[in-house]
Amino acid sequence: MEESITQVIKNLYDRDQSVTLTRPDPAFGDYSTNVALQLAKPLGKNPREIAEAIAEQLRQTTQFADVMVAGPGFINMRLSDQRLLALAQSAPTPQYAGLDYVLEYSCPNAFKELHTGHLYQTIYGDSLARIIEAAGATVHRTSFGGDVGLHVAKCLWGMVDALGGEHPEKLQEISNDVFERARWISQMYVAGAKAYEDDPDSQRRIIELNSLIYGFHEQDDHSSNLAQIYWQTRQWSFDYFTAFYNMIDVADLRYIAESQTSPIGMEVVRQQLDKGNLQRSDGAVVFVGDPDKHLHTRVFVTSSGLPTYETKDIGVVWLEVNDYQFDHRILITGNDQQEYMRVVFAAADTFRPGIGQTMTHLTNGTVRFADGKKMSSRLGNVARAADVIQLVKERVKGLVADQSQHHAVALGAVKYAFLKYRIGGDISFDIEETVSLQGNSGPYIQYAHARACSILAKADEAPTQLTNDLQPAERALLRKLSEFGSVVDKAAQEYMTHGICNYLYELAQEFNRFYEHNRVLGGDRQATRLALVRRYRDTLASGLMLLGIEAPTKL
Repeated sequence: MEESITQVIKNLYDRDQSVTLTRPDPAFGDYSTNVALQLAKPLGKNPREIAEAIAEQLRQTTQFADVMVAGPGFINMRLSDQRLLALAQSAPTPQYAGLDYVLEYSCPNAFKELHTGHLYQTIYGDSLARIIEAAGATVHRTSFGGDVGLHVAKCLWGMVDALGGEHPEKLQEISNDVFERARWISQMYVAGAKAYEDDPDSQRRIIELNSLIYGFHEQDDHSSNLAQIYWQTRQWSFDYFTAFYNMIDVADLRYIAESQTSPIGMEVVRQQLDKGNLQRSDGAVVFVGDPDKHLHTRVFVTSSGLPTYETKDIGVVWLEVNDYQFDHRILITGNDQQEYMRVVFAAADTFRPGIGQTMTHLTNGTVRFADGKKMSSRLGNVARAADVIQLVKERVKGLVADQSQHHAVALGAVKYAFLKYRIGGDISFDIEETVSLQGNSGPYIQYAHARACSILAKADEAPTQLTNDLQPAERALLRKLSEFGSVVDKAAQEYMTHGICNYLYELAQEFNRFYEHNRVLGGDRQATRLALVRRYRDTLASGLMLLGIEAPTKL
């Protein structure tokens, strides 16, 4: 439609003009454009006059049932029923067809439990991956985290202390449950973090452990007692990640560990030192910032020769370039990483010119609960991701009688609660709003789908194909259904999920208004209206699938 209007303008005024269509209030039509107002100044004509000329040409086409000029020069268009039907049945635009995307999200550190921030990132990343895949791209899901570093040394100190020395055989006494093992590891980290802060001797030992852990990888040490404890509990962490992703029904991510990227990053550092893109400073290696570009100086290798996060992050970019030859890479982190990642991206672009244009950094705010508190893993009072799911599941038991649906509804509630907000700001997690069959919630949309399934199941005939003979109420519902493709297109363009949530909520409300005043089962409009219900059900299911939420047939 935009191309048609562009061609009309070209024919009338010999001018190339981009056209953007918007959705007005249904009373004014299905689409609207203010292109006549944009053309008025360059053409030196009255915008109303331009609008009338364009409208007259559009009336000659078969796309529109009516074209009207309003106000100073707005062009409002009402689609023909046939065009509206085609639009309601069309798939999202394959705008990323043939492209390879890397989505890096979740990113938990080994030797720690996943908290609500990881839960949010994992849910958002999974949904965004689905949306980009719907737009035609091939998506590679990755997660990057620390299996080396000071936090691991603190955890290993806690383990050795709890085990009474370097006794790997005593690990057999720990629970076989992956979540209990993760909880024990987390407790060891809390103990080590406290010792690091409170006791100088323990701090010195932990710093020594940090170097030893890098040595386990460099020397391929799997036999010493301390190395056995490290490798065993490292695997426990990886098993926990897999179990957690399975629990929340998201695609398993390829976990890239810092121990893999450190050697790659260190090689890049050596190369860039030779090229002068990195500098030596007091025994360390630094990337010198540019105040004019608001980039601060960052250390890439410490004075003791150990790689920093910066070097490891460069390493993961280089690894993903090598393994996936991506056209675009999206990284999701917390807001607190925004300035840090600006420097890393700038350094990457300095080292490999042009790569910065192929990477997008999305940041999320903090998940806060009813008391407004942000939790801290260092203090051991982190809101564990698994606990959030369990808490919501307990509330769902009072909402849904069918026990087999409790997990699906709980996941739907949590995922929708995160995805309905624009990424970037803090999220207030209110369990009463999250677990509700009223309002803009996951269970409400799941119930809407189940209700549509129930209507279709009660029918004594199969739905037919929709026809052009639509009554006003039927057309109003079909108009809302026709928006789905453009909503998904916009979500893919902006890397945002909240528009899909808002659309599904509005669609469910539109259907409720239709169903309240229009008989579906029985009567001479049953076949047409059943076809509308089927299209409504399928659209809800498609939207929920993009959000990673199950669409139950009964609830």
